[in-house]
Amino acid sequence: MINKGPLSGIKVVDLTAMVSGPAATMYLGDQGADVIKIEPLEGELMRKVGTNNKGMTNSFLCCNRSKRSLTLNLKDDKGVDILKNLVKEADVFVQNFRPGVADRMGLGEKELRKITPQLIYVSISGFGENGPYSGQRVYDPIIQALSGLADIQRDKETKIPKMVRTIIPDKTTALTAAQAISSALFYKERHGKGQHIKLAMIDVMIAYLWPEGSSALSFVGKEGDPTAGQLGLDLVYKTKDKKYITAGAVTDKEWLGICNAMDRKDLLVDERFNTARQRILHKTERRSAIAEEILKHNAESILEKFHKNDVPSAPILTRTELIENKQVITNKMIEIHESKYFGKIRAPRPAAIYSVSPTNGRMLAPLLGENSYEILEEIGMNDKEIKKLIKQKVISTI
Repeated sequence: MINKGPLSGIKVVDLTAMVSGPAATMYLGDQGADVIKIEPLEGELMRKVGTNNKGMTNSFLCCNRSKRSLTLNLKDDKGVDILKNLVKEADVFVQNFRPGVADRMGLGEKELRKITPQLIYVSISGFGENGPYSGQRVYDPIIQALSGLADIQRDKETKIPKMVRTIIPDKTTALTAAQAISSALFYKERHGKGQHIKLAMIDVMIAYLWPEGSSALSFVGKEGDPTAGQLGLDLVYKTKDKKYITAGAVTDKEWLGICNAMDRKDLLVDERFNTARQRILHKTERRSAIAEEILKHNAESILEKFHKNDVPSAPILTRTELIENKQVITNKMIEIHESKYFGKIRAPRPAAIYSVSPTNGRMLAPLLGENSYEILEEIGMNDKEIKKLIKQKVISTI
């Protein structure tokens, strides 16, 4: 694999499954690291979830680009030995088993550090190593429930908590893990020491949600109601042509702009809205007034007026519509890749654009065991040894 990204030369052994771990290591691969994904012979669960196209699911595809695939039977000592040989040359090892599982497999932090003292060992879990929840299974909705996210999404009328319809805790944990690993690599470069990074999904989400979401609890003994000043308003407005847009005005200048765009200068002198503080105190009335005016216009025409008056605003796009959005096209965010196995593949490019060290991103997710042969050759195994391992069902290849 040829890659000249900012993490070029870094080797990552990826023993993760589902989303949080695989997405984290995918970001490292996008930035140039050689990520070796270890899977059981039957493949990890995400290869079986979602739309299947000739053996590749969209769920696996979107979390595992920029990697190579090696299948290993880790219930066989020979499989464990191969993994430990890979760790000899690795900079980073990532696993997201429940606490204690990696140790029982002989792949815990202390064991692997004997092999590679400078290893950056990463443990991703739902709740951490201790506590009443530590041994429980975890999926994204569980963290949404415990972290306060479902409370933030609570229905304003019924007061019933709601889940976010996307796996925010998983993906936020992935980004946090990738950032933490990059920092640990920097520390290793400066000081020559590896370390153990422990990352719990619940910790990630509490930290992520605290600004705005829980900040009212900051002053001990003077706690306020976290819902009172919550900024996450449902700024969704229906237009005359039955489309939906969003628009907002925080500053006085933006409020002036929105009133001018709607030709409602009377709202500027309305005592309920003539200062930012008053607009917050009367947010329900303010939003009702805006909604009433927007409903008189077609989406395109009112958005044009908002833009001319420098009002933050946008159409609310479906996920299908965003592909054709002019801004998205200008940014070249969505790319089309050719695959000899699956035909044309649509995927977002890595978001960060580097001026000197280009990102990878165009290397699609590997087939199950696609790189087993080459990876084993790289650690010194010959053709006869590899074929024997295939026969013994220690590894598999395509």
